[in-house]
Amino acid sequence: MDTVETRELRYFLAVAGELHFGRAADRLGIAQPPLSRAIQQLERRLGVTLLERNRRGVALTGAGEVLLREGRAALDATAAAVRRTRRAGGADGPRDRVVLAVKAGAFHELLNKLLDAYAAEPGAAAIEVLPSGLCEQEGMLRDGRADVALMHTPFNSLAGFDSVEMMTEGQVAILPASHPLARRKTLCLADIADVPDLPLARWPRDDTYPPGPGPEVSDQTQLAQLIALGRTTAVFPESARTWLWDEHAAVPVRDAPPVTTHIVWPAHSRSRALAGLIRTASRL
Repeated sequence: MDTVETRELRYFLAVAGELHFGRAADRLGIAQPPLSRAIQQLERRLGVTLLERNRRGVALTGAGEVLLREGRAALDATAAAVRRTRRAGGADGPRDRVVLAVKAGAFHELLNKLLDAYAAEPGAAAIEVLPSGLCEQEGMLRDGRADVALMHTPFNSLAGFDSVEMMTEGQVAILPASHPLARRKTLCLADIADVPDLPLARWPRDDTYPPGPGPEVSDQTQLAQLIALGRTTAVFPESARTWLWDEHAAVPVRDAPPVTTHIVWPAHSRSRALAGLIRTASRL
C-alpha cells in the first residue's frame, strides 16, 4: 500500500467533520468533484470503505472512525514536527525558546513564581507564554503550538503526556455580587445547578457547546462581563479570585472536586531547555 499523503488526510478529515461533501469542499476551498474523487481513490488504495453515502447524507464506517482518530493524530504530529523544528532553528524567534501554554487569566501567582525561578537558573532559555482558552492546552501540545503547558485535572486529560503536580486547590462559584447566593458562606453544586435567573455558563469542548440554558462563552473577559451583568455564573479553581471584578463574588463550593495543576509536556520531548524548566517546576 502506498503511503497516505497529508493532503488526502486533510481532505478526509474535512468530509468526516462536516459529513457533507459540499460543505467540506467549501471549507477546503476546492470544487466538490475533485474532493469526491480523492476520497474514492483513498478508499481504493486502502482497500476499505471509509464513508457510507446515501440519500440522507454521509456517515462514517468503522474504518472511517479509525482513520478520523488516527488521521488527526498524524496531522498533529506532522504540524508539531514542523513547528518545533523551526523553533529549534530560530526561524520564528529566539533559538531554543520554550512555548508555555496557560489558561488565560488563571494561576498568576504560580506562573510568576515559576517564571522567576527559572529565569534565575544559569543558561535559562527564553520562555514565551501563550494564553489559551479552556481545555485548549492539550491540542496545543499535540500540534506543536506549545512545548509545555499548565493543565488542570479533572478538567484536562493528561493521557499521552508526562507531567509533574504543582498545586491542588478547591473551587469557588463566581457570582454577581448582588445575587442572594453571594451572601452565603459556602455552597454546594446543587445550589447553583438550577438557578432560574442564573444559569451556568457553557464552555466549548471539541468545538461544540454542551446543551443547557446558560450563555455560550469562549473567553474569560466575556464570562466576567456576563457574570457582572447578572446573566450567568461559573465554577472555577480558587485561584480565579485574582481576576475578579468588584461586581463579582466568589463563594467556596464544598462538594466540588479539588483541582490539581500540573506542568505537562510530550513524553518524547528531548529539549534541554524544557528539561530545565521541568526541574525548576519540580522544586517549587
